[in-house]
Amino acid sequence: MKNTMIIEIDCDRMDEKKLIIAAKILREGGTVAFPTETVYGLGANALEAEAVKKIFEAKGRPSDNPLIVHIARMEEVKSLAKELSEDALRVMEAFWPGPLTVVLNKKEVVPTVITAGLQTVAIRMPAHPIAKKLIALAEVPLAAPSANISGKPSPTRGEHVVEDLDGRVDGIIMGGSCHVGVESTVLDMTGEIPTILRPGGITREMLLQVLERVEVDGALGGDTDAIPKSPGMKYTHYAPKAAVYIVKGIEEKTVEKIKELASVYRIEGKKVGILCFDESYPQYQEGLVKSVGSRRELNLVASNLFKVLREFDGTEVDIILAEAVEEADLGQAIMNRLMKAAGYRVINAK
Repeated sequence: MKNTMIIEIDCDRMDEKKLIIAAKILREGGTVAFPTETVYGLGANALEAEAVKKIFEAKGRPSDNPLIVHIARMEEVKSLAKELSEDALRVMEAFWPGPLTVVLNKKEVVPTVITAGLQTVAIRMPAHPIAKKLIALAEVPLAAPSANISGKPSPTRGEHVVEDLDGRVDGIIMGGSCHVGVESTVLDMTGEIPTILRPGGITREMLLQVLERVEVDGALGGDTDAIPKSPGMKYTHYAPKAAVYIVKGIEEKTVEKIKELASVYRIEGKKVGILCFDESYPQYQEGLVKSVGSRRELNLVASNLFKVLREFDGTEVDIILAEAVEEADLGQAIMNRLMKAAGYRVINAK
């Protein structure tokens, strides 16, 4: 067990002295969890393979699942990637800093432990003030997947990180809540057509405002036996302890089906959790009911999703029945995370 240093920082009155301590840990090959606008990340020096291996060990993460490299300045991309197309520059200028990761052909300086043996590297410039300042002070790019035990719901609050990684990492920066709440969009820029490998806070519709064409990778529909080209493509992720089932259909039928299933499971002696939206919340009379927000405010839903999944872990529910949301705009990212959490278990409400 490590003696994990807990570092509390107020974003509005940032204490640079505390960040200097965290940056020193990173420069010396240690691991530090820190907040970003998407979720908390677990960082290590991206240019040192031995430091990066500590991330996999702390999380229990499969070694064939690539990591994202986080930078603080645009010019750092040139030291990590071989070439930058006009389209790549265009999306970076439009969405950086922010929740967009760009996949490019890598330079030799990037260790293969980060890329899972691929010749590409995923790069992001986070917008969170703590993340930006920490990377700048560390003076090295940071490899940083989500700061949780592999497979569990991603952490959107400092206490989530402490719950998972206290004693496993060298430091944890407690910096409040993450406002986006789902991981970054991953956009592959190495082919002829820019392709979304993982949906996130930057939607396809937003990308089409600056690019002529954007495709969505077919592997998003399920697990693949191939080496994943991006984090979040292969393994079941974001899963609470209870089994999750997604119920799809028009809202009225979905509510009816969940009520029916909740009654059946209760008779079988199982404790049921229901993950729903504000609009349908009053209609459920049995089970432990939790809302992630209104269907009309998907930004709020995204920021609440992992928090609510983790809240169910603090209960004794055996099964979670989750309402689906329309897979458009940010709804695509929300459903991607829910489907992963459910292991693609879907019940159609007919």
